[in-house]
Amino acid sequence: MCSGTSGACPRFRSDLYGRATWKMKVKIVFIASLGILSLIQTSLSFADNANGKNLYSQRCAMCHGADLKGTGPLANKSNPPTPDLTTSVFKKRLNDYPGVIVSSIILRPNGDLIPKTLRENGVKLSPYAWRVQDLRDLNQYMSGVISKNQ
Repeated sequence: MCSGTSGACPRFRSDLYGRATWKMKVKIVFIASLGILSLIQTSLSFADNANGKNLYSQRCAMCHGADLKGTGPLANKSNPPTPDLTTSVFKKRLNDYPGVIVSSIILRPNGDLIPKTLRENGVKLSPYAWRVQDLRDLNQYMSGVISKNQ
């Protein structure tokens, strides 16, 4: 038991200090955990974007070009010519219908236009088993490139 007129008890003070220290440690661990989670989320997002970039580079850039502006080596060899995907009209479509535009073009490539253009120019693409995540990654990559170009 504490005694004295000051009303301050050293034992009580150390108990409060201990609790305050413990609460501070919990806050620090919590904040550090949030930081780590944000890094993990960023790296997952980067990985998805890397997949989108890889798919675009291997399967789209030959016509649309690395800049998505329809400047690839086969851009003018199709009829109609390969469109510029960085226009405000395409960007709006991509935002209004995320993933739908990309998947509809890939899975139903304008009838025979894309395969015909590739075939006529001696380009052989191996078949690819598209996953939903691939379409999302490609959409995310293209949206990122378009945003940087605007």
